[in-house]
Amino acid sequence: MAVHGASMEAAGPYDRARALSAFKLGDKTFYWTTRICAILVLVLLGGIIISLIVGAWPAISQYGFGFLTTSRWAPSADPPVLGALGPVYGTILTSLLAMIIAIPVGLGIAIFLTELCPLWARRPIGMAIELLAGIPSIIYGMWGFFILGPFLANTVQPFFINTFEGVPVLGSIFGGPPSYLSLFNASLILAIMVLPFITAISRDVFATVPPVLKEAAYGIGCTTWEVVRNVVIPYTRVGVIGGVMLALGRALGETMAVTFIIGNSFRISPSIFAPGTTISAAIASEFAESDGLHQSSLMLLGLLLFVLTFFVLAAARLMLMRLQKKAGS
Repeated sequence: MAVHGASMEAAGPYDRARALSAFKLGDKTFYWTTRICAILVLVLLGGIIISLIVGAWPAISQYGFGFLTTSRWAPSADPPVLGALGPVYGTILTSLLAMIIAIPVGLGIAIFLTELCPLWARRPIGMAIELLAGIPSIIYGMWGFFILGPFLANTVQPFFINTFEGVPVLGSIFGGPPSYLSLFNASLILAIMVLPFITAISRDVFATVPPVLKEAAYGIGCTTWEVVRNVVIPYTRVGVIGGVMLALGRALGETMAVTFIIGNSFRISPSIFAPGTTISAAIASEFAESDGLHQSSLMLLGLLLFVLTFFVLAAARLMLMRLQKKAGS
């Protein structure tokens, strides 16, 4: 027995050393696997940027900064006259209109689900909202083209046109003949598409508010609106803004649904009921039949969209960092 115990004691340090060696090997493997994945993302991002710059270089050399300030798009002219002002204008306008529509609706649904909705209805309504994110964009485009577009042109657009006719500024914004294909129709489709992102993220962050904070507010006589405004939203504003910016990034890059219903016109009009185009819609509708300088200009549009989205998301990240720093101080 003494000999057996001595042999176990002698084997103990060796087993521990082998176990520690195995742990170190596992840690190194995990470290390098995750590091390679992170580096791979940067390499892919750099490859995309380089390929866009290479493809867009002929258009950059030909048009320079004037590409951003020219609204005419005539690839069949001799020489071609191509400018990005129309698509950039349409991209920014449709995204802003979509967010103006989607943010209050999405936050309202999230507040209802977390604060007012009966328990038995929360799960079905939440699942229905999340299912909107799973619908393919081309289905949204077809629905917008065949159903939503005619409905808006026959009911909603005439109401706004007649209401604001002759009113300065608003008469131009809501002017023009009704159209099945317009910037407003595309914005409404985008708002429906980004709604699940805002609602789902806002609902999740609203659920993280400690119940004791809301109970204390109710205990001193606050109404539900006062609790939401003074407790829930301030506590979760960083997460809410993050969800909004995620939705904005989706709106800026949406392609197929917008291509179906925006009209694909490069002309700039002050009316939101006029046809227009976006960067992604212009690329999708013309890239297959393009070549030479026309194709290079489309590549330059893709580079502009990449840069625009990058700066929007970077600005959102900086804003979130400032909010977090302010909250910490």
